[in-house]
Amino acid sequence: MQALVIVAHGSHLNPDSSAPTYDHADTVREVGAFDEVRTGFWKEEPSIREVLRTVEADEVYVVPLFISEGYFTEQVIPRELRLEGWDVADWDSDGLSASHVTLTATDVPEKTIHYCGPVGTHAAMTDVLVRRAETVTGDPNVGEGFGLAVVGHGTERNENSAKAIEYHADRIREMDRFDEVQALYMDEEPEVDDVTDYFDSEDVVVVPLFIADGFHTQEDIPEDMGLTDDYRTGYDVPAEVDGHRLWYAGAVGTEGLMADVVLERAADAGADIGNSLEVVRERTRKTPQEAN
Repeated sequence: MQALVIVAHGSHLNPDSSAPTYDHADTVREVGAFDEVRTGFWKEEPSIREVLRTVEADEVYVVPLFISEGYFTEQVIPRELRLEGWDVADWDSDGLSASHVTLTATDVPEKTIHYCGPVGTHAAMTDVLVRRAETVTGDPNVGEGFGLAVVGHGTERNENSAKAIEYHADRIREMDRFDEVQALYMDEEPEVDDVTDYFDSEDVVVVPLFIADGFHTQEDIPEDMGLTDDYRTGYDVPAEVDGHRLWYAGAVGTEGLMADVVLERAADAGADIGNSLEVVRERTRKTPQEAN
């Protein structure tokens, strides 16, 4: 038997924070890739500290639903899972290349724990960003005549935060699909506040590289970009700002195709997932009406 455990931050204040985690867990569960699928949270129940005790399978694949390598993936999660012998050096990562490490856990020494790198740095996340642009515009071929902004938090406390944003922006740029591609940040230059200054394209899709919609994606970014003076009054998609049409997509982590990245991470660590990737890609391409 093999189990998948998806771990995420969660929030005591924002009930929507855990929704993407549950949604992607449901998707993976439905395609039958694992005998068990569990979720664990830092700020909600069930907690990361207890989640391994709920698993019956001997092989457990733990996938962090986080954007970048850093404090949570390197310290908090391994500590809460009580991974024996954990050393971040075992990932041998440059801040983008963490794959997986196989360990045991103090609470469940009989189980083999495959601890994976975060979803945000996996190459498959690039496809999710593009899919998010397709979803918000309603055009599966969107690209020509459009610019694309990949937005991250940015912070001097974790240089890897910006690395993930730049990595995916570069990969999308290499596709030569969009007329322009720009990485923007909330707390660093170039700032998302000035998004229209960085594009000549009249139409610009803005995709935040965040796992869940919350304070930043629902309040800060829309107001900072000038979509609205008060997020509580809502805004148009697209919205006219400084002679541009801004197609604001919201958090990339809410896109259904994220389940693909979770599966990719587990598969890279050795999980036998059969044809689940193909099934997920087909299902998440469908409109809600087609899915029903």
